[in-house]
Amino acid sequence: MSQTPIGSQKSVTITKEDIFHQVQLSCQIPEMSEKIVERKFIISAAEEVGIEVTKEELQKAADQMRVLSQLKDAQATWAWLEKYALSLDDFEEIVYLNLVAKKLSNHLFADKVEPYFYEHQLDYASAVIYEIILDDEDEAIELYYEIQEGEITFFEAAQQYIEDTELRRKGGYRGQVNRQEMPPEVSAAVFAANSTQLLKPIISSKGMHLIKVEEIIQPELDNKLKNKIMLNLYSEWSKQRTEKVKVISLLKQVKK
Repeated sequence: MSQTPIGSQKSVTITKEDIFHQVQLSCQIPEMSEKIVERKFIISAAEEVGIEVTKEELQKAADQMRVLSQLKDAQATWAWLEKYALSLDDFEEIVYLNLVAKKLSNHLFADKVEPYFYEHQLDYASAVIYEIILDDEDEAIELYYEIQEGEITFFEAAQQYIEDTELRRKGGYRGQVNRQEMPPEVSAAVFAANSTQLLKPIISSKGMHLIKVEEIIQPELDNKLKNKIMLNLYSEWSKQRTEKVKVISLLKQVKK
């Protein structure tokens, strides 16, 4: 006679209380509270500056969200709603909040993006580089001169000194790297270089960086970068404003 494994069940019922309790047990209340404050703040700020959303704008935004979420038909949409326990009203609220946040961001910062870009233009520069990081300074200097004198190529050196398999296969090719992605010591040297230049070893907390600069790419204020800057400005502004909001929680407090 077969025995039923301990704890096995054919079905499990999950209630809203179960979900909330799991959020508590996962110590996610602070994060959820921040999201709630942010949502309420967006609505309040939008009303304050008179932002409105038309039915046509809401429909267009909903269509875009379906495309991004790969909801190709009604069946896929209903399955997605069921997966996340959402109603159609909830879906419309998500679309509405995203659209309002976008319009609020545009209202506040559209005319500030270009001045900000030119003031911080260097921060958006990038470089195409190859990189080998070594632990020993003397070894890095010796390898630098060997490459300079043609005794070994950078690719061959990468095969010998890079442990990461994928990076080794690419000969140390890091691709296009932004200034913010590099340690300060490294970025200073890289962006002072001419295109296609092997730099002398640079010391950082990660080790000795042996870098071959292939190209310095100056930033252009295209739509993608405009949206990125606007999002950063809006996020920082929203963070500063919401941090000043007094949160009154009605959750049961732990008794001492």
